[in-house]
Amino acid sequence: MAERLGLMVCGHGSRDEHAVAEFASLAEHMRQRFTDWPVDYGYLEFARPVIRDGLDKLREQQVNRILAVPGMLFAAGHAKNDIPSVLNTYQAQHPGLEINYGRELGIDLKMLQAAGDRIQEALDGVNETVPRHDTLLVVVGRGASDPDANSNVAKVTRMLWEGLGFGWAETCYSGVTFPLVEPGLEHAARLGFKRIVVFPYFLFTGVLVRRIYEHTDRVAARHPDIEFIKAPYLNDHPRVLDTMAARVEEILEGTNNMNCQMCKYREQVLGFEAEVGLPQESHHHHVEGIGSGQEEHAHGHSHGSHSHGHEHGHDHSHSHSHHHPYPHADHPLGPRTLKENAGGGQQGG
Repeated sequence: MAERLGLMVCGHGSRDEHAVAEFASLAEHMRQRFTDWPVDYGYLEFARPVIRDGLDKLREQQVNRILAVPGMLFAAGHAKNDIPSVLNTYQAQHPGLEINYGRELGIDLKMLQAAGDRIQEALDGVNETVPRHDTLLVVVGRGASDPDANSNVAKVTRMLWEGLGFGWAETCYSGVTFPLVEPGLEHAARLGFKRIVVFPYFLFTGVLVRRIYEHTDRVAARHPDIEFIKAPYLNDHPRVLDTMAARVEEILEGTNNMNCQMCKYREQVLGFEAEVGLPQESHHHHVEGIGSGQEEHAHGHSHGSHSHGHEHGHDHSHSHSHHHPYPHADHPLGPRTLKENAGGGQQGG
């Protein structure tokens, strides 16, 4: 049988309709770039179509080799375990189908150029009387229970800090790890800079991005002598699209490499030794398609136990108590402050 290629763009999913629409737009951009192939997309949870739906559509178009790329900035639990589990299960259920999985967007000069442009957009909209050296940059990452993904955000911060010439820079996170947004911004406010630029290093909008901006407003109100500027998130910046297209080409060229050297599931990463060798299984089957108007989703395949560990900082309503615990869950500037302040003024993302 002749090889027929198809492209699958895999997302996390969101209850936020704007975030879902932005991801669908990203997939449409990929259709425009790869016009010789069928292109589809799907989500792990909270939105339709789920990943299996997109794979079904590609098979219906006689595709027998699918190039699948994660529409995610960094490789944490979703990109390392959940999406591969869905893809591997689907491939096993359809003999004759080959699925090749690409790597995340990751640390890439094109992504840094996109981030720099978004920060510059924010600066272009304000009075330039404050010198760059009197301005502090705060980069906000999503936050994960995977130190590899968290450390990548810190690297992005340093590259932007050094590349754009800010006087100082800090990194904080919207959930799961530490420091969270509000304590991170309070720390930044004590460093003596006249202006603070807050940049959410996120692909799409959603509850977390809105929460970052809300926390920025809250801290700004407590520090009227400092000018706080909210930079836009990445969205469909042309260089982001270039990076995703490059990930597809990497699969075809045979140069695709997921970052497993620093993966807590395969190597002993300091502080996460207990998670080496945990099963590569997705725990999202029970929320596939839920949200965005869909409250039920039935499918005829079974899953094993869900014992691999990572927690989430996004808007999950289901319990993750059976997962391996994040070893720093009690950090005073981290996830426990979300629970303690859930009813009111939170200390973070």
